[in-house]
Amino acid sequence: MPEAPRSIAIVLLSAIGDVVHGMPVATSLKAAWPEARVTWIIQPLAHGLVEPHPDVDEFIVFDRSAGIKAFRDFRHATAGRSFDLVVALQVYLKAGLLTGMIRSPRKLGFDRRRARDFNWLFTTERIPPHAPQHVQDQYFEFLDHLGVAPVQEWKFGFTEAERRSQEEFFAELDRPALAVVVGTTRPGKNWIPERYARVLEVAEADLGLKPVIVGSENALEMDAAREIMEMSRAAPVLALRNDVRRLAWLLDGSALMLSPDTGPLHVATALGTPVVSLYGYTDPKRVGPYRGSRDLIIDRFSRPGETLPTAGFRKGNMRRIEVTDVLEKLEQAVRDIRPAE
Repeated sequence: MPEAPRSIAIVLLSAIGDVVHGMPVATSLKAAWPEARVTWIIQPLAHGLVEPHPDVDEFIVFDRSAGIKAFRDFRHATAGRSFDLVVALQVYLKAGLLTGMIRSPRKLGFDRRRARDFNWLFTTERIPPHAPQHVQDQYFEFLDHLGVAPVQEWKFGFTEAERRSQEEFFAELDRPALAVVVGTTRPGKNWIPERYARVLEVAEADLGLKPVIVGSENALEMDAAREIMEMSRAAPVLALRNDVRRLAWLLDGSALMLSPDTGPLHVATALGTPVVSLYGYTDPKRVGPYRGSRDLIIDRFSRPGETLPTAGFRKGNMRRIEVTDVLEKLEQAVRDIRPAE
């Protein structure tokens, strides 16, 4: 058996959902080898979300928007250093190039079938092939290969200042919050604005919830939010902001969430907030809520008899989600949470 590593590099760069799935990997590695120094190679937006992570000793931020300079900066940041173990959790070329630039005798990546862009060329060791499964479970395959027990904890480390801001925000609401994501950067994932408008009306008038539209200030989300607010008799709180930490504490303080497949959905799930999730374009068996909210999934992606997850996309299926489908799940979620209030 190899000696316990003294230094570990995790290569997991970008998407918020993937980074959330990486959080328990860092915790598990630190639990198994508490003396090891854990370094996470990550991109700026995701870094803003997980930077307070107590089980990560160092972050190396790779800003791909800087182009070739980002690679030069990364080489400078890792110059003269060597890691005992590299855990390469992504399968794309840029992550592979960074993995290749790191000095380490042991670089663990995906098996050749799952590694894309010839990513397997940059690793020295690979996890065994496995039938398709949820992304979170795929990351746990790395732990299994290393003989490390998975610790299913997602540590966001909210500060006292963040908790005060959270308390002040929710003190202004007269009822429990329903956090709502109304747009994503991939149009195929988005639901129909008119249907959101009707759902928010019922949520506010009949279910005793206060809709709070959350997400970023990118043009797609802002436009979708304005359109829905103009169509609806509800009066949702518009809480779009380019601040992922604020987004996290908003989701943490909300009673429920309504969302298509997007990063905030996975943040809410990790925080234990129930999520009514809308799936048609992507497969919830692969990228759905990992825990707690599976009975609240509306799945219009899967076809009869399909049991294995798929990474493919299916256009047009979000239109198959009706207002009544969403209201049924929201009513179920409200019944589930009210006994605890």
